[in-house]
Amino acid sequence: MTKPLPDHPHIDQLKRQAKELLAAYRRGDDAALARFRGALPAAMGKDDSQIAALNLRLHDAQSCLAREYGFPSWAELDAFVTTRRAASADRAGAVLEWLRLVYAGDISGTMRRPRPAAAVRLLAETPHLLAGDALLACATGDVDRVRAAIAQDPAWVNRPGGPLKLPPLVAVTHSSLVGLPAFAGRLRACARLLLEAGADPNQSVGNRWPPASADKPSETERLSALYGAAGQNHDSGLTALLLDAGADPNDGESLYHALESPDCVDLLLKAGARVTGSNALYRVLDWEAPEVLRLLLVRGGDANEPASGRPTADWGSPLLWAIHRRRSPACVQALLAAGANVAASAPDGTSAYAAALRFGLTAVADVLRQAGGGEALSVEDQFVAACAGGDEAAARAIQARQPDLPGALSDAQLRILPELAAQPGCGEAIELMVRLGWPLTVTAGDWNATALNHAVFRGDADLARFLLDHGARWTEAHGFGDNVSGTLSWASLNLPEDSGDWVACAHSLLAHGMPVARAPADGKGGLIIDGQRKWFSEDVTEALLGSVVSQ
Repeated sequence: MTKPLPDHPHIDQLKRQAKELLAAYRRGDDAALARFRGALPAAMGKDDSQIAALNLRLHDAQSCLAREYGFPSWAELDAFVTTRRAASADRAGAVLEWLRLVYAGDISGTMRRPRPAAAVRLLAETPHLLAGDALLACATGDVDRVRAAIAQDPAWVNRPGGPLKLPPLVAVTHSSLVGLPAFAGRLRACARLLLEAGADPNQSVGNRWPPASADKPSETERLSALYGAAGQNHDSGLTALLLDAGADPNDGESLYHALESPDCVDLLLKAGARVTGSNALYRVLDWEAPEVLRLLLVRGGDANEPASGRPTADWGSPLLWAIHRRRSPACVQALLAAGANVAASAPDGTSAYAAALRFGLTAVADVLRQAGGGEALSVEDQFVAACAGGDEAAARAIQARQPDLPGALSDAQLRILPELAAQPGCGEAIELMVRLGWPLTVTAGDWNATALNHAVFRGDADLARFLLDHGARWTEAHGFGDNVSGTLSWASLNLPEDSGDWVACAHSLLAHGMPVARAPADGKGGLIIDGQRKWFSEDVTEALLGSVVSQ
C-alpha cells in the first residue's frame, strides 16, 4: 500500500527519513529489512540475511522510500516535492514548473530530464492547475478541451502559445506522458484530432537547450513534432499518425534518435527516411542492436559510409567503428553481408583485423579473417592483442623478447588502454596492461579522457581503485577541461543510480589524495573541492563530506 506523503513535505525531511532507514538497516533492524523487502526490487523475495548481504547504500534507501510513497524513483519524488513547493507561490510559476516535469530540456529550456510520474502526481493533487489553457490540455491529451479550442478558433491548431510557446502538435508529441498507459491513447487521439483539423504535420520549434531558452530558442536547430514522437518518446502510434499525414521523415533528428525503437525506425524508413547522411548507421553501433543495424542496411544504409566529425572520423568506416565500440560478430557479419570493405583501415593505417585484436575481439577477428581480412601482425600489435585478450603468458613472452614494450608502442596503440576502460567487461585486460607498464595518463575515447576518468564515469569502483593503487591520480584531466572530481560529479547526477557505484569511487578518490570536500559558506549548494564548486548526488555528497563510513 502506498504511504501518503506528509502534508507539507520538504526534500530535506525526506532525506533524513532515508538516512534513518539506512541506519536502521545497518543495525540489522527487522522493520527496516522488511521495508526494503517490500519496496526495493533488489531486495524482494530475499530473506533477512540475504538483504543484509546486499550492502545497501543511501541511494537504495532513497529508492525504497520513494517507492513507498508511490514514485518509481527518488528522482521522481525529489522532482515532485521540489516542484510542489515552488508551485505554491503563484499559478503562472506553478504551471511553468509543471511543464518542466512533462517536457525534456530541449523543449522546456532546462537541463532536466522529464519526470512524468511526478507531473501526474502533482496534477492529481492540483487538478485546477491546467484550467483554461488549451495548450496545456495538449500536454495531457485532453481531447474535449482541444476539440473546443478548435471549434472556437480553427487557426489555433497552427499557432504557438502557452508558457513554452509551443504549437499544439509539438505540445502533444513531445509530452513525456505518452509513456504512461493512462495518457498514451489520449495523446494519440489529440494528435489525430489536430491533424484532421489542419495542423501542419511538420510543426517545429527551435531547440531551447541552454544557453538557448523558450524565449530565445535556437534559430538554426529545429525540433519537429515527428522528432518528439519518434526520437524523444519512441511512440510508434504518434509516429505513424504524423507520417501518414505527410510529416517529413528527413527532419535531421528523428531517425538518429529513434534507433532504440525498431518499430519507429521501420515506420520512418518506409516513409522514405534516408540513412546515408543521418549518422544513424554509426549511432546504432554505439550499442548492441544487430536487428536495427540490418534494417538500416537493407533500407539503403551504406556499409562503407564515410565518417564525418569526431569521434567517428577517427575510425573512418562503420566496420572500424563497430570494432571500436566492441560490437559482436553478429554486427560485423551484418556489415560484411551488406558489402562493408573487409580491408578498410582507420586514418592512421590500422586495419580492421588488427583493430579487432587490439580490442580483444578474437571472435570478430576470426570473422574478418574468414572474409579475407587477415594479416600478419607486427610484434607491437601482437603484444597489444595478447594484453587486450587477457593472455598474460603470451604478453610477457613478447615483452621478454622486446623489453621496450609498451614504451615503444605508437600513440594509437597506447590509446587502447583508455578506450577499453570506457567500456564494461575489460577489467582483466586493463589490469594486465597496467601491470606490464602501460602509461596511465594517455587519453582517448569520445571525450578524450584517461582510464581513471572512464572508470569513474561508469561507476566501476573496482577498476578505479586498481588504477589509483597503481599510480593514477584524481587530477587527471579530460577533454572537457575538468579532472576526475568533475567526472564523478556529472556521472553521479546524470547516470542511472543502479548503473554504477559512485560512492565507492568517491571513497577511493579520497583515499588516494583527493581533498575532502566542504560545504560552501554561502549556502548556495554544491561542495567545494580544491577551491572549485561542484555538485554531486546525495549519497556521493555524503561520502565526500566524510560522513559516510566506507564499507
